[in-house]
Amino acid sequence: MLQFLRKHKKYAPLLFFIGGFIFDTLTLGRMDRTYDLVVLCSHMTTLTITLYLFNLADDGKWKNTLLERIESYFPLAIQFFFGGLSSAYVIYFSRSVSISKTASFFVILVALLFANEFLKKRISNKYLQFSIYFFISFTFFAFMIPVLLREMGHFIFICSGLVSLGITLTLIITIYKKSPSTRAEIHLGKLITLIISIYLCINLFYHFKLIPPVPLALQTGIVAHNVSVKNNTYMVTYEEKKPYIFWRDHRSKFVRSDNKPVYIFSSIFAPTALKKSIIHRWQWYDDVKKSWITYDNISFNITGGRNEGYRGYTYKNNVKAGLWRVQVITQEELVLGIIEFEIIMDSNEAPKRLVKKAF
Repeated sequence: MLQFLRKHKKYAPLLFFIGGFIFDTLTLGRMDRTYDLVVLCSHMTTLTITLYLFNLADDGKWKNTLLERIESYFPLAIQFFFGGLSSAYVIYFSRSVSISKTASFFVILVALLFANEFLKKRISNKYLQFSIYFFISFTFFAFMIPVLLREMGHFIFICSGLVSLGITLTLIITIYKKSPSTRAEIHLGKLITLIISIYLCINLFYHFKLIPPVPLALQTGIVAHNVSVKNNTYMVTYEEKKPYIFWRDHRSKFVRSDNKPVYIFSSIFAPTALKKSIIHRWQWYDDVKKSWITYDNISFNITGGRNEGYRGYTYKNNVKAGLWRVQVITQEELVLGIIEFEIIMDSNEAPKRLVKKAF
């Protein structure tokens, strides 16, 4: 194995990057599953240890030890774990039906995932190294702590950030004290200021509701003509979209007839035993005011554990023609997804491609 890596050293970082992504894509399922928890915790723990070993290698700390033989591969291992963890976050975040409001944070994750390949020549830069580590660590604990405590909210998010900040600063200070080469390369105050700045930026993202409410994920969101429940099965009748539209299930133009209610059906993944109140916020676009007008906030409670997501629906009778959207949000008004559609009231038009699907 070592001979193969030496022979193909030029392509090794790319192979490790692709390997980490493929491994997570094929193996990770749901974030509260024991296997997923073990993989993510192993990745995070091993990344932390490898960063420690790598930063002390320049000082000859591992000479005449078994670690000396593999210390040249520490950067590859760091890239593998950076790639593995960031790809896991991309996989989990991408499962939401709509990430329109939280797209900026999702783009950062995707950019980090692919930028990892281009960091191979800069991975020794300690400012960059620890900045990426802190961002990945913060995201890790934002996932992990709600799953373990079976609770989420502002306080839990703040705690996640403080735990990550504490671990990162402890690692930096420990390496700084034990490594003369690190002390010569970095200014400790500058690095700590950089880490704290990233911490504040992530909290600003959360404050302005630009971060998805992990570990919740909107799996299905449909505007429907009817929803009925029988024997714990939800039967949803809706207009099917055209085959080439892959990003949603329903047709965006909703043809309403006979003053029947308009239904919104959603299924939301939540970790086992996590309980949360979810809100369907019904909004209509006012062409005169050029703004969205909120008509209703209808809430219901969910309990996590079901693989296909906790199912629920709301409906409205008092609607008008025009553009509508239903925001699926938490009590803290963090956006899980947005279901957009246009209501058409025309006696000459009938619903097209009506289907009935069981959820």
